[in-house]
Amino acid sequence: MGKNIGVIVSVAIALVFWTYMFCPVMPNTLPFWHMMTCAAIVLTALSFILGRDIWKQKWQGRKWGTKYIVGQIVLGIALAFVLWGVFWVGDKLSQWMFPSFARTQVNSIYSIKDGFNPHVVGLLLLLLIGPAEEIFWRGYVQEQLQRSCSKTWIGALIGIALYTAIHIPSCNFMLIVAAGVCGVVWGGLYWWKPQWFPALLLSHAVWDAAVFVWFPI
Repeated sequence: MGKNIGVIVSVAIALVFWTYMFCPVMPNTLPFWHMMTCAAIVLTALSFILGRDIWKQKWQGRKWGTKYIVGQIVLGIALAFVLWGVFWVGDKLSQWMFPSFARTQVNSIYSIKDGFNPHVVGLLLLLLIGPAEEIFWRGYVQEQLQRSCSKTWIGALIGIALYTAIHIPSCNFMLIVAAGVCGVVWGGLYWWKPQWFPALLLSHAVWDAAVFVWFPI
């Protein structure tokens, strides 16, 4: 129970960050990308501090051979671009079904990068924000929930639900759906193949940079 309190507290802190950054009624006096960078650093630190036993047990003695590393890199990049393709198709379908609503919601998401150097944003997403989210949500939160629940799949579902719910304060339906889809893919794969965590981390980082900066949908 004590370790679950750490999950509750850290998710509450994440909720504060996400509400401030995404909720349309918040004053947003601090720049979005400054806050997102701060959130990434804080949540990563919490993951390693509160989940130190998890990281020690999970990776102690693992052999990082060339075959494993190359496989994780290929899998991570491939998964990122498969996800990008899924979202490209989803965007076209949503625009066809709800032309004005869907595009307006998507444009509001992309508007948060206005006024910032896209190269800096891309690097932040690739090197810090994407990896940090995966470390926190799958590596710490979902892993701890899976260990605490009677069935690991229950912990995985709770982790996916929390990852999706954290985006509800945005009041942006398309963003919430996107988080849900990504949560199911990354959370589901982590539950099925936890040894793929490096690939999931890379996938999250590459997908973030691709969908936001390199190849916007």
